[in-house]
Amino acid sequence: MYELDVAVTRAINGWAERNGAADVVMIWASAVGIQLMILAAAGLWRTRYDRLHTRHVLAAAGFSFLLGLSLNQLIVVLVHRLRPYDGGVTHLLIGQSTDFSFPSDHATAAFAIAATFVLGGTRRFALCFLAAALLVSLSRVYVGVHYASDILGGALTGVIAAALVRSTYLEGTRADRFITSIL
Repeated sequence: MYELDVAVTRAINGWAERNGAADVVMIWASAVGIQLMILAAAGLWRTRYDRLHTRHVLAAAGFSFLLGLSLNQLIVVLVHRLRPYDGGVTHLLIGQSTDFSFPSDHATAAFAIAATFVLGGTRRFALCFLAAALLVSLSRVYVGVHYASDILGGALTGVIAAALVRSTYLEGTRADRFITSIL
């Protein structure tokens, strides 16, 4: 299984430094993709389109984001996977990271947000956030800081977090009405 992971990782990272424009896009997506997803989500708070439901999904996305990253901290305690560049699997386009590789926090955060929109039935926004999550996640392998399986693990953690939040943070409850009425 490790050989397949390395092969996929090398195949994606192997495209690095072949096309300057692609490198710029991937470095940019890796550096600011999550922040832009958060800003895009925050910008929807004032939407007039199905306002209360959209606000519920936005609050759920925030909770999913936090839960997913918290779950990652528990996983990192158990799994101390070195970065692929430490093992000579990839070459870096950005600076080295100081933490462990598995699971990817970027993939977790991106997919927690995207999965919340998918599970919330907001098809209008879900596809955009899903495309952004895929780009951010792919960029992390492209720039050389993650194995492909780190991304899959992070994406799974994000989706699990979104599903847990969906099952516990219910629309129309007192807490939801309070949160969705803010501002």
